[in-house]
Amino acid sequence: MRDPKTISIHEYTYELPDERIAKHPLDERDASKLLVYKNGEITERIFRDLADELPEETLLVFNNTRVIRARLAFFRETGGRIELFCTEPDQPADIQVLLQQTQTCKMKCLVGNLKKWKTGEVLLMQLEVNGKQIAFSAHYEAPVSDLHRVRFEWTGDVPFADVLEACGKIPLPPYMKRDEESGDSERYQTIFAEQQGSVAAPTASLHFTPQVLDELQQKKSTIEYVTLHVGAGTFKPVKSETLAAHDMHREEIFVPFSLVEKFASGKYKTIVAAGTTALRTIESLYWFGLKMLNNPGKHYDRLFTGQWEPYEYETVAPAPVVFRTLRDWMQENNMQVITGTTGILIAPGYRFQVASGLITNFHQPESTLLLLVAAFTNENHNRVYDYALQHDFRFLSYGDSSLLWRE
Repeated sequence: MRDPKTISIHEYTYELPDERIAKHPLDERDASKLLVYKNGEITERIFRDLADELPEETLLVFNNTRVIRARLAFFRETGGRIELFCTEPDQPADIQVLLQQTQTCKMKCLVGNLKKWKTGEVLLMQLEVNGKQIAFSAHYEAPVSDLHRVRFEWTGDVPFADVLEACGKIPLPPYMKRDEESGDSERYQTIFAEQQGSVAAPTASLHFTPQVLDELQQKKSTIEYVTLHVGAGTFKPVKSETLAAHDMHREEIFVPFSLVEKFASGKYKTIVAAGTTALRTIESLYWFGLKMLNNPGKHYDRLFTGQWEPYEYETVAPAPVVFRTLRDWMQENNMQVITGTTGILIAPGYRFQVASGLITNFHQPESTLLLLVAAFTNENHNRVYDYALQHDFRFLSYGDSSLLWRE
């Protein structure tokens, strides 16, 4: 088994012409192309035909996170523009709790035109929120690693989520090289987006329509939802020479008891993750359960899976056994949802424990998401991406899709 710490990200690259990056979505969500990789063979379908590619009684896991309007544009008295991209709470906390705070909160932000933001200068805007006129201000506090701590204050007893909804913009990925347009508020959300907290969409699920979901259920497929709030770290490049020095971003996850119970039953022979975030969630859950299985009686408050933790086990246990441990623990503690944080880095050398299939878009060169695809396809990602490039597939967030089966 390959040691992932020795991997250089430069091994996982390809030439991506700018014209192959989808800058806008197709008119119909499910009209995208679907590349199917199975048993070493590549075929091409349309996404609305997905149900034909899945066996009956497949368990599909979706991420129901909702993208927040995380980009804020303030203007100085001189007219200069300062853009703040709210990426995560300043202190480790549930983003949904922070979004319900009133009057003040602190966020870690990317700051555009930082040099023009003078020390002690307060950025201010007036806006209407829920019919109320409020004053909204930003106060620079300090750098935090490659981000910046910003304190926001506002008048009126309204939650921060409503403030962002009133004045923020959808945080489209930088490679789209454009501002938000009218259709993005709908199309950069999945049709089942519910739990607010992401600053990037779980893009594999952007292709799903009610019709596709109905056809899946007609084939006796079971649909479950997890929540992973996608952070700006998903765009963080690997700058170190090898993965050993790369600090993988952490993200909050929430998993319902109903899904843990289904995993514990061992009933489902085919488990498909709709997107890398859903995959990251359910695989992280396994390793937390294994830790619990190996340390009976230990007290746990929250799930946490470290970056290299999955690679440290010499032996593992069958997934149903692990999830029965989690199920029993949840029942003993009257828990309906497991909450926690994952920092897992999935790269070649990783041993998948839960998912047998993955639905995902086509990712950037030299990204941790491409590493994940390489791991899932047993390093046959080059064949998949070469085919997509040669057959006019559209790439990245608004691009086409793939269904990958693990070998």
